[in-house]
Amino acid sequence: MRLRNVKNAREIVENSKFVINNPEEFKGEFNKEIFKNDNPIHLEIGMGKGNFIIDKAIKNPDINFVGVERYESVLCRAIEKLEKTDLPNVRIICIDAKELANVFDKEIETIYLNFSDPWPKKRHARRRLTSSVFLSVYDNIFKGDKVIVQKTDNTGLFESSIVSLSNYGYIIEDISLDLASTGMENSLTEYEAKFMSEGIKINYMKARKK
Repeated sequence: MRLRNVKNAREIVENSKFVINNPEEFKGEFNKEIFKNDNPIHLEIGMGKGNFIIDKAIKNPDINFVGVERYESVLCRAIEKLEKTDLPNVRIICIDAKELANVFDKEIETIYLNFSDPWPKKRHARRRLTSSVFLSVYDNIFKGDKVIVQKTDNTGLFESSIVSLSNYGYIIEDISLDLASTGMENSLTEYEAKFMSEGIKINYMKARKK
């Protein structure tokens, strides 16, 4: 899907009550300062238009969700949906994933990587969100066990992720090459809904590192 620019996207993002414009100021204090509770924090990297994180937040009111997205025009679509729900347990940040260690300090319990850019060329492997480059960033933001949940339609990325996570010390706790066939409760992303309607199978994995 091609990214379409939204007029006044930056203004819309900066003025939304769901957006944390200065996230570095709350490093180590997200629960206290942002959510005003002690609930676990789950992070979606590359939240897109927000379908997944909104559905997860509705189904799990005792979990705080933070969505990260690089593109302001995409976030505008998520903001439109959030303003209709007024969920207290969702906040979003417009940053690159490489900056996460500047924002969180051992506060995240689970990371979701949904339909991330596969960066298929070998020379771009370090840009994949499951490469050792990013796994080392996640080390600084996880609280306790490190849990990563991945969904993707891209077999190459999925295979690469299994190897990268395993080499980094993660244990694959759950895996499927056809998520829909498992009957598992599943919050859909906008990409996922489209792929499933076309009969495309979704790869799923949950990995943990003690």
